Amino acid sequence: MSAETTQVRKLIDALHADLSAQGHRVAGLIERSVEALWERDAEKARGVIEEDEAVDREDVRIEKEAVRLLAHAMQSGASRGLGEGDVRRVMTLVKVNNEFERIADMGVAIAEKQEVVASLDGPPPAKFRMMANSVIGIMQTTSRAFETNDLASAQVVLASDAATERFEQAVLREVEELLASGGMSVDYALALHTIAGAIKRMADHCTNVAEQVIYVASGKIVRHQVDHWTAPQEPGV
Repeated sequence: MSAETTQVRKLIDALHADLSAQGHRVAGLIERSVEALWERDAEKARGVIEEDEAVDREDVRIEKEAVRLLAHAMQSGASRGLGEGDVRRVMTLVKVNNEFERIADMGVAIAEKQEVVASLDGPPPAKFRMMANSVIGIMQTTSRAFETNDLASAQVVLASDAATERFEQAVLREVEELLASGGMSVDYALALHTIAGAIKRMADHCTNVAEQVIYVASGKIVRHQVDHWTAPQEPGV
């Protein structure tokens, strides 16, 4: 193996470590966004929104570094010594970087509803907290799966997809029933719809990351069917 190839692999490792730290940062952000909502904490909600700016800056930096890495590999001749696994890792870094940034955006969407929720009597329905806590756990598992290329954790994330879907259907049904009975204002119902949608999209982005973990670790892909995920398959199958 050439010195240039060794150097490029070290750069890939360093970028993976940076993105792993970004994943943990985003996991903390969405946890605080949920806390701000249920604790009616306006200062914590503002902190989430401000923290998202740091996530955005790191997102841009990591993407630029990935481009520089590929350009360096081509110019130095190191690309001739890289294997398919190395290429998969770089492709995955770019894709996962985008997914983490989008998850943080959903955390901001939740934090922005803090004022609406705080202005009303009583907390949101308990099912919302259950759904939110579930997705916080999914994000933590996703971050761990990416950091360690853990196929088992990635499969756990994929398996959680159906449960998140059921949670969303249950909470939205409860909102519709409360709205119809006069037990909830239209503004509150709209805010809860936004929150539920943001939580579900977080879970969707997590499954996207899990797909990439499986791809980089095994070279295989998984596909989402109507009610399940396929077993990992070779591309083109």
